[in-house]
This record gives sequence, structure tokens and C-alpha cells, in this order.
Amino acid sequence: MAEFASQWSVSGIVRTMFPILVVLTAIELGSGLVLDTFEGTLLQYPSLLVLVPVTIGMAGNLGSILAARFSTAFHLGLLSFAVTDDRLAGNAIATVALAVTLFPLVGAGAWLLQAVIGGTALPLRTVVLVALVSGSLLAVLAIVVTTVTTYAAYRFELDPDDVVIPVVTNVCDVLGVVVLFGTVRVLV
Repeated sequence: MAEFASQWSVSGIVRTMFPILVVLTAIELGSGLVLDTFEGTLLQYPSLLVLVPVTIGMAGNLGSILAARFSTAFHLGLLSFAVTDDRLAGNAIATVALAVTLFPLVGAGAWLLQAVIGGTALPLRTVVLVALVSGSLLAVLAIVVTTVTTYAAYRFELDPDDVVIPVVTNVCDVLGVVVLFGTVRVLV
């Protein structure tokens, strides 16, 4: 804990976070550019348009939950980053289970909202399948990004509470856009 004491000042936090936030801002701009390239598809299928913010938010939420759990385990000295670590495996399985449970509901909700509002509809099963596949892939990517970011924070002697959640949520936002539209290209 003594190594984090110097970071617990305003100047220490700014010194650590400013470069990270600049890089994350550039990454988010890239996400917007990717989103812009799929404007025609989104306008053609409004249910996919509804899925975009929810998928992005859910991807960031999955990563944030996992990051908070890893950070707490790290501070308690319970996280070893070993392949055989039961906490890593248990949290990874829980993250995937959460995604597999929630994303089909998100897809059904997006379809229902689009049906109420009107417009060109994709079949319910297609929207649910797009949400499920996207969510499952995002859960796996969130696990990888969170594990790597937490380990990097540990290696660079940074407080994971300060670094991991902002990095994970921003990277998962970008991955959410990319994975959703990759899935749409394959399934629609």
C-alpha cells in the first residue's frame, strides 16, 4: 500500500491519469468514426440503431464490474494472475453468464421498442441472435481487456482503482461498436 501513497494526491492522480485520458479520448473518436461508417445499415434497420447505445453501455458495464472485482481482489492480496487462479476463472465465468443472460433480453427489448415505434423490422430471432453473439464476444473481450489492464496496472505500480475502470470502459465502448457491426455483417 505504501507504493500507492504518492499517487493519492491530486498531482499524483493528474500525473497518472492525464496521459491515459488523452489516449482514451482518441480511442473514443475512433469509435465514432466506425459508427459513422454504418449509418446506412442503422437507418435501414432501426432495431439495430436501438441496440447500439445499449450494447456499448452493457460492454462497458461488464468490464467495469469485472474491473472492480479484480481491483478489490488485488488490494486484498487475493489476485495472483495465475492461470489456475479460481478468482480469475470464477469472475470470467460469471461475466460470460451475465452476458449470455442479459444480451438476449436487450435484443428482445430493442426489437419490441422498434416494433412499437415502427419502421423496417428485422425478425425477432435475428435481433436476439445479433445481441447474443455480440454480447458473448464482448464478454470474452471484456475479460481479456480487464485482466490485461489490471495486470499492467500491477506491473507499472499504478493503483488499479484509478486506472483500470476508465481504460476498460473506454476500450469496451469501442469494442462494443466494432463487435456489434461485425456481428451484423455476418448475421444480417
